[in-house]
Parts: sequence; C-alpha cells; structure tokens
Amino acid sequence: MLTVNKLIPQGRGLAGALLKRAPAVELDWDTRQKSRFDATDSAGRTLGVFLPRGSVVRGGDVLVAEDGSLVRVAAAAQPVLVVRAATPFELTRAAYHLGNRHVALELRHEHLKLEPDHVLAEMLRRMGLDVAEAHEGFEPEGGAYAAEGHGHDHAHDHGHDHAHEHAHGGCGHDHGHEHGAGCGHDHAHDHAPKQHAHGGGCGGHGHGGGCGGCGHEH
Repeated sequence: MLTVNKLIPQGRGLAGALLKRAPAVELDWDTRQKSRFDATDSAGRTLGVFLPRGSVVRGGDVLVAEDGSLVRVAAAAQPVLVVRAATPFELTRAAYHLGNRHVALELRHEHLKLEPDHVLAEMLRRMGLDVAEAHEGFEPEGGAYAAEGHGHDHAHDHGHDHAHEHAHGGCGHDHGHEHGAGCGHDHAHDHAPKQHAHGGGCGGHGHGGGCGGCGHEH
C-alpha cells in the first residue's frame, strides 16, 4: 500500500504536462468527504490516504504519495437528483428550503444537485420544480456541508468543580468553581461555603455575564 498524506487543491502550481502523466483515481462524495480512506488508482496501486482531519477532497485535486508521485482526483459518477426550475427565483427558493434542512447541495446557475432522497424530491415537485434522477459527479458546497458539523475535531476540556451548599427554596447556588476552557473569566477562587437564604427564584446573587451557565459573580 502506498501512503498518501498530502493534497494539492486543484493541482495549483503543478505543470500541466506533469499532471497529464499522473495516474488518476475516481472517488464518490461519500469517500471524498473523509480524511482517511483506501482507494485504487488507474495504475493499479492501492492508496492509503491519511490527510489532516477535516480535509475534503474535490474533483481536480491532486494527492501526493510518500514516494513523491502524484495522483489526480476525479469525482466519480454517482446517483443524484438534478433540480431545475422555470425561473432563477424558483431555483433560489428551492435552495433556501433545502438549506434549511442542512442538505449537501451542489449549486449551478441552471440547476441544483443533491443526493437521492424521495421525501425531498416530492417536496420539490410540489413546489413546481423539475426533479430528475441522474448518474453524475457530485460536488456540494463546502461551506454548507461544514455548517452541518462535518470535518471538525473538537476537544473541549471543561473542568468544573462545584461545591454546592443549598439552603433555599429556589435556584440559589453557592459554587466553588474551577473553570476550564470557554468560561471567559479569569478566576482564582478559594471560597468557603456561604449560606444563602432565598425565597423563590435566584434573586440573591450578583450575576455577571458570559460564564456559560448561571453566570455568578462570586
């Protein structure tokens, strides 16, 4: 297996003659949105692709193998729905409704393209749009797909050490907090527990903004 760990978007900076001689690999969208996958190129070589997390491979990109060889990427034909409308406004309206459903969507001047979904197809037809099945390459908008949460590697480290002592009927808390990431405060707390005597609600606190929870100012 030949390891691949570098990608050159659209082969920028590479000579056309060099790219023309390079083997190719056809990948569908399901594979190209992954940062780690195996594939076989047109020269019969097995590729083990290990790209940085969050990477998305597009048709026209160039993969660089560990031996320095290049592999051209093509978007493989796959089942899609092609949506057309009588006017640009109707097409824009369709894109709006599909975007509200976080659908991976390829945008073109004259049509939209999405992966097969009979429920969405019926919705679009009820809106007066022409929806046809096709077998073509699929290149959805990157920004729209990223908004769905794709390709993110989140490492949240929240360290909260709460020492609650409650003596009220409502929501009043006495917290000893150690805040981890994302609290927005610079706290160095060493509080002895305090006794609160509240009636209903949380009204006995002085609240500061931005601490992600109740926002107490201690």
